[in-house]
Amino acid sequence: MPATTLDLRDVPPPERHPKIHSAFEALASGESLEIINDHEPKPLFYEFQAEVDAFDAENYSCERQGVDEFVATLPKQ
Repeated sequence: MPATTLDLRDVPPPERHPKIHSAFEALASGESLEIINDHEPKPLFYEFQAEVDAFDAENYSCERQGVDEFVATLPKQ
């Protein structure tokens, strides 16, 4: 179960990644951050994989739930 959910669809693109990183850092180990986005967040996945040691890339998931709705779960080790 996600500890935090962020709906980023109305957040300006330059503000999205900093907001995601802040929310992820605030999580405890074993918790997850769920983001709702208007596009598949594949670049974010690669960014987290390369730069965030606590990111559990093996348990990352992303589901398309509508034309402009993608829900991604970013677990923290």
